Amino acid sequence: MSQPLPQPQPPRAPIRLTAQVLTCAVFSLIALLIVFVARKEPLSDFRGPMGVGEQFLYGLGLSALAAVASYLSFRLTARSEATRNTILAYGRLDLSGLNPVWISLAAAIGEELLFRAALQPLLGVWITSLVFLLTHTPVYQFRSLNRATLVQAVGVFGASVALGFIYQYVGLLAAMMVHAALDVVGLYVVRNALRGAR
Repeated sequence: MSQPLPQPQPPRAPIRLTAQVLTCAVFSLIALLIVFVARKEPLSDFRGPMGVGEQFLYGLGLSALAAVASYLSFRLTARSEATRNTILAYGRLDLSGLNPVWISLAAAIGEELLFRAALQPLLGVWITSLVFLLTHTPVYQFRSLNRATLVQAVGVFGASVALGFIYQYVGLLAAMMVHAALDVVGLYVVRNALRGAR
């Protein structure tokens, strides 16, 4: 008995830049609320262990490493199901023009403010990274547990842990820079992969 063919799904509307930026603005407002309500010295969460200049220099170096690692990771896993799933997940974003840069900057600022500056001092690196992973579940569709989604989940969790330690030992600015570098490379890779598939 043959399996019925899956019915084609109607194409979903692309996620516009405005929606991405508004989401990150909401993340930022929630983060600021948590930081200023839950802490006696809220500004210390933004300063970090290193000065701004040091954070910027470390951020540049770590961002370059993260960008190269992100690109090489894609090249080495380009034919894997996990990479195909990631491309499909992020393919719904409007990646025209400079949108990958703006989306990456918005995500880096909003998510790092929320997860690193606001939640990590309260929950620690590991639990914050678990929360980070759970908030990315709709994008990556982690609901179906198979090898590909587990690889994606480990990657997202690992990136969050790395960002958590960068925040803890270098500072928020460096974590934002590395996050932006990872995202901008990833989004340009997704855009190029989608154009190549057409």
